[in-house]
Amino acid sequence: MLVPLSWLRDFAPFEGDPTSLAATLDDLGLVVEGVRHVGKGLEDVVVARVLEIAAIPGADKIRQVMVDAGDGEPLSVVCGAWNFAVGDLVPLAPVGAVLPGDFAIAKRKMKGVVSNGMLCSAAELELTEDHDGILVIGPNEPDGTAKPTAGGYRVPAPGERFVDALGIVSDVVFDIAVEANRPDAWCMAGVARDLAARLRLPFTMPEAPFPPPGAPAAGSPITIVVVDDDLCPRFTARVLTGVEVRPSPDWVARRLTLAGMRPINNVVDASNYVMLELGQPTHPYDLDQVAGHGLRVRAAQQGEKVTTLDGVERTLGDRAIVPSDDRRDCVICDATDVPIGIGGIMGGGSTEISVTTSRVLLEAAYFTPMAIARTTKRLGIRSEASARFERGCDPEGIDRAALRLCEVLGATAGPQFGVSPDVIDVRGPVPVPSQIPVRTARVNDILGSALDDDAVAGYLEPIGFGCGRRGPGELDVTVPTFRPDTTREIDVIEEVARHLGYSTLPRRRPAAPQVGRLTEYQARRRQARIVVAGFGAHEAWTPSLLAPGDHGRAGLGDGGVEVANPLTPDETVLRRSLLPGLLKALAFNADRRHNDVRLFEIGHVFPPPDAARVQRAFARTGDTVIDEREMVAVAFAGTDDDARTAVGAWLALADALGVERVDLVQSSVDPGGSGHGDGLHPSRAGRLVDADDGGVIGAVGEVDPAVVAAFGLDSERQRVGWMEVDLDRLLHGARRRPVVAPISRFPSSDVDLAFVVDDTVPATEVAKSLRRAGGELLESLELFDVYRGPGVSAGARSLAYRLRFCALDHTLTDQEVQELRQRCIEAVESSHGAQLRG
Repeated sequence: MLVPLSWLRDFAPFEGDPTSLAATLDDLGLVVEGVRHVGKGLEDVVVARVLEIAAIPGADKIRQVMVDAGDGEPLSVVCGAWNFAVGDLVPLAPVGAVLPGDFAIAKRKMKGVVSNGMLCSAAELELTEDHDGILVIGPNEPDGTAKPTAGGYRVPAPGERFVDALGIVSDVVFDIAVEANRPDAWCMAGVARDLAARLRLPFTMPEAPFPPPGAPAAGSPITIVVVDDDLCPRFTARVLTGVEVRPSPDWVARRLTLAGMRPINNVVDASNYVMLELGQPTHPYDLDQVAGHGLRVRAAQQGEKVTTLDGVERTLGDRAIVPSDDRRDCVICDATDVPIGIGGIMGGGSTEISVTTSRVLLEAAYFTPMAIARTTKRLGIRSEASARFERGCDPEGIDRAALRLCEVLGATAGPQFGVSPDVIDVRGPVPVPSQIPVRTARVNDILGSALDDDAVAGYLEPIGFGCGRRGPGELDVTVPTFRPDTTREIDVIEEVARHLGYSTLPRRRPAAPQVGRLTEYQARRRQARIVVAGFGAHEAWTPSLLAPGDHGRAGLGDGGVEVANPLTPDETVLRRSLLPGLLKALAFNADRRHNDVRLFEIGHVFPPPDAARVQRAFARTGDTVIDEREMVAVAFAGTDDDARTAVGAWLALADALGVERVDLVQSSVDPGGSGHGDGLHPSRAGRLVDADDGGVIGAVGEVDPAVVAAFGLDSERQRVGWMEVDLDRLLHGARRRPVVAPISRFPSSDVDLAFVVDDTVPATEVAKSLRRAGGELLESLELFDVYRGPGVSAGARSLAYRLRFCALDHTLTDQEVQELRQRCIEAVESSHGAQLRG
């Protein structure tokens, strides 16, 4: 919102550096996004009247404009704006003028046409941010002369200095970002009230005198009927007679321009002026165009149409914003029940103020904020009035705004101007001032301050809050109707904080020990993500919905949970595994020559439901249960990645999470249909089995080459290691307790043993036998080589382990190491039919 400092001074004697005032507004929560000094560098700009507008051959974005700059000679100017017409008065910067920002105007030739100056927009004159067109000052008299009118206002003449024509003086304009929870600050009076309270300056709300009485409405008096008072709890109307529609006085036009609005005529400008000054929108109707000389306020019928002031035909009640929305738009109708405007948003074109208007029906009302907000969203229309009504206007400020409009309009409305004594005020459930008990001790607890009752009241009363005394340490605060955002004690405390100053409050750190604390599952889940990322894998996010054939391509078989209302017809099945999605991601990278990739994902899968479980759940609740599990999966497609990479990753993950009693069992086939292990190599994969209940919690190994090829990857040149684990079972399963173990001060001894075992013997089973035989002296065990080839019979492989022995109290002798070595060899040979390889 653009706020001129000169306008604020109508309410309080603000002095001092504008930068300091801007800092004070910032501290109050009225953030100043920019400060603009206006009225400087405009001395050379003059008023010009548009004589002729002509197209330029070969140019479709610029036109030649002939203007009268006061000397009677047509002057040629090239302009790219299209928002003005012949007869309009516009600002002209002639050749040699220097505009704000040291922008010098020179003679130029464009498309063969000489431009002797520049027609200026409000932004180029640094009056507003409006770049959309030339600033139109207003229409001139037909003969081009300036004629005085009632009230001392005159139309500027061509050649007159622009600053004199508009009465522009040096001013400062603050660009304030007003938050949605401060409806009172959407006007000059609200900003001035806040600023005056902080600076301890007297604030005065000017009271407009009652306008002179005018003739009553011709014929029957006007009628107002409010059918749906829940949409419009208060509606007032009065008739203005003897109105002469003409341009507004220079001081009104100047302030509207500085505030970012274009002057139109004295009636419309007075309405806009009061809205910006007091925050209360009003709407003037041409009474002679209102059928039946009356208004009806009701909810629009579904599909009802109205053409608004912007010339757009709008259909009312055609859609709902939320399921609970009843599609009720507030519509203003004439006495014959024909819509002539949308309540609180925009009037209709049929009753627009024109130069022939002599009687005005002035509406000033209070509309329910949520009703306006829903209508603006539903219709995709937003106006200055709706922006204020949807935040909450002051229902008790309506009369002040109407009288102020009459005062502003009276300066130029002509000698016959008057106000009919018949004022209609229809009231429904109008909000009333609320009372909130405020405890001084609570204020100090929240703010960390040491205020007493009088100090708290001293911060609230200057901004319009009434403060009574309930007793020592407790105030009875009356919230004014222009502050609908204040409904609780904490809201009142916030007002105290704003005017006390947030910068003066002591800094404190929250003392609650559980603020922002992760649950144990969340903490371990985060740890799992960190560990997996440590494998050099990048996190991927693949769709939960797959094409019907994706499971089959991944070797997972057909079937799955089908979605009744999929987002696209090509993706209708919920994924049973993360494998298809990650393989698609690998193929996507491979197509872009990123072959050396490791990807991981943590996401949910939806295995085929267990029939017995579904039947029991349906009998109990009547709802169908879908099994949903959170999995962590890693696809290793880097150089030299294979099944060993995946097994090593599993061992590292299990060690980091302290997971115990999970066995790696060879076999990738899971007849139970859990989805774990399917699609993997028949001899280079294994299942992760819970040693306590025998349940499968995941799969580790290598993706079947046929599956790799099915997804467009080169299976002959690239192996894909795979690990997929049920994260919920992994993190909630058995894990070892952290134990502080002593570290030996004595050297250790390493022993390498290679065993030839049958391919059906899992390496993990051999490792278990070695650990049992090594006992407490076995410090670590590592599988460092797997060999198949010459020297090893078909159907067997060589497994090479490195065993590290160490004692806590002495250095192991050669004889002790030899005995341990022999014991380990015998244990493996006897348990697995292994043969020590020389």
